[in-house]
Amino acid sequence: MRILHVVTAFPRTPDDVIVPWLVELLKRLQAAGHEVEVFTSSYRGAPDQVFAGITVHRFRYFPRRWESLTHEEAAPDRMKRSLLFRLMPACFVVAGMAAVWRLCRRTRYDVIHVHWPLPLALFGWAAQRARPARLVTTFYGVELRWVKRALPFLKGFLAWAARRSDRVVAISNYTAGELRELVDVPIEVIPYTTSLPDVDQAPAAQDGTGPVLFVGRLVERKGVAHLIEAIARLEPAGPRLEIVGDGPERPGLEALAQRLGVAGRVVFRGKIPPEELQASYARAAVCVLPSVLDARGDTEGLGVVLLEAMNYGTPVIASRVGGIPDIVEDGVSGLLVPPGDAATLAAAVRRLRDDPALARRMGEAGRRRLREQFRWQAIVQRWLDLYAAVITRP
Repeated sequence: MRILHVVTAFPRTPDDVIVPWLVELLKRLQAAGHEVEVFTSSYRGAPDQVFAGITVHRFRYFPRRWESLTHEEAAPDRMKRSLLFRLMPACFVVAGMAAVWRLCRRTRYDVIHVHWPLPLALFGWAAQRARPARLVTTFYGVELRWVKRALPFLKGFLAWAARRSDRVVAISNYTAGELRELVDVPIEVIPYTTSLPDVDQAPAAQDGTGPVLFVGRLVERKGVAHLIEAIARLEPAGPRLEIVGDGPERPGLEALAQRLGVAGRVVFRGKIPPEELQASYARAAVCVLPSVLDARGDTEGLGVVLLEAMNYGTPVIASRVGGIPDIVEDGVSGLLVPPGDAATLAAAVRRLRDDPALARRMGEAGRRRLREQFRWQAIVQRWLDLYAAVITRP
C-alpha cells in the first residue's frame, strides 16, 4: 500500500531532532513492504529530498529569508513574537493545500495520514479533492488544548476534521477523552514509542544512592520548578538532582535553585551525547517527569523519557496528567503524583529512596510494561492492521 504522511515539520539532516519516533515508524513501515512518503513544509527554501530512505515533498509558502514558521520552534511560539509570523499561517495553509493537491493529482496514494489536524486537516481535504484516498487523522492533544484554551471558535473545525476521517487515532487515552468532548466518533488509541538500546538485564538492585534524574526540554509544561522545590523539601544531605536538557526556562530554574539553597545539589548538564544519557538512566535512583498544564493549556502528550528510564529498570515518578498514566501504572510500574504538588513529589522521592526493594520491584515492572505495551513490533502491527482495515472497508 502507498501512504502519504502529512506533517508540519520533518527532519532535514541526521542531527535534526524533529519527530524521531515518526521517522522510526515510517522506516519500519517501509521495511514491512509499504511505500511511504512525507508531505511537509520547507524551511528557508529547503527543497524536496530523500531522508533516511523516505521521499520527502516540501512546499514553499514564503520568501526564503523569512520562511521559518516551523522546524526550529513551535509555530504558536513564533507567532507570539511578531506580526509577520502571525500573518504567515494564512500563506502556509493556502500554499500547502495547493501543493498537496498538485502532488496527489500526479501520484496515487491509498491512504492520506494527517498528523496534527490544526490546520493540516485542510491538506487532507485538498488531497482527497485531487484524487480519492482513505483518510486517517492522528490527534496528539496539543491542538485540542490550544483550541480549547485560546481559539474556541475552532472547535467546530477539529470536530469536522474528525468526522470526515475514515479512522481517528489519539496517542493516549487522555487525548482521546479530550477529543470526545468535541465530537462523538470512534477513536483508536495508538501510542508512539522510542528506539531503545538493548539492555540484557536490569541493573543491580536499587540502593537509593544514585541521583534523581530529569530529562527533557526546560519549558514550563515540564514542571521542573516543582521538582527543584521538592528537592529543597528533602533533608539537607538529601539526593542530588541531575537535569539533562536545555531550554528557555534554564536561567530561571538556576536562579530558583540558588534562592532555595540547593544549587549545590542541582546539576544542570544541558544536552549530552546519547551514550552519556544512557549511563545517566542506568545510574539514577529514580527518574522524575513532573509535568504540568502550562499557561497555554499544553501538557505531556505521552512521556517517552519514562520509557527510556524503564528500559534500564530505573523506577519512575511522574505527574498524573496528559498521557503519562498510559505508561505508568500507579503503585505498580511507578508512582503518580498530582501535577504541581512539590510536597507530594518530595514524599514520593523519599519513599523510593528509603525502600530499595520497592524501587527494584517498580523498576522491574516498568521494564515488563515497556516490553509488553510499547515495543515497536506491536505498535507497527497496530498501524498495519488499521491501514489494512481502512482500505478494505466498503
